[in-house]
Amino acid sequence: MRAVVQRVESASVEVGGRLVGSCGRGYLILLGVGARDDEGAARLLWDKVRHLRIFDDEDGKANRSLLDVGGEVLVVSQFTLYADCRRGRRPSFTGAAEPRVARTLYELFCELAHRDVEHVGRGVFGADMRVSLVNDGPFTVCLDTDELAPEHRRTRT
Repeated sequence: MRAVVQRVESASVEVGGRLVGSCGRGYLILLGVGARDDEGAARLLWDKVRHLRIFDDEDGKANRSLLDVGGEVLVVSQFTLYADCRRGRRPSFTGAAEPRVARTLYELFCELAHRDVEHVGRGVFGADMRVSLVNDGPFTVCLDTDELAPEHRRTRT
């Protein structure tokens, strides 16, 4: 799985001009599911995200996690995080999971987030969404479970 985690003051997502999800201070998470991802990848990624220490402490150092500050989350499905641009000018998305699998793992990731975070906003899986945010910092981190735990990658089928 891949995630772009943006520390935000606020974020929202609209579908067809209607607000479908939002969050206050916390993270906007753009989440991509790969073709070889499984439940273990979702759990590994959420565990990393929830404990990431990228919020400032009283000395202005990035030393606090989402859980430490009582932050909120907005999770938006983003299969284009698996764009392969190595050949030609048109990205290939063959590395992304098929929609049925991706939706299941997206929902699992959101459920895991909701166990730890009081407010978890969501986009609409597969919809044409408009995402707005007020970036805090800006502070953006890119995570990939294949890089976080290479042993996880080797054990997947």
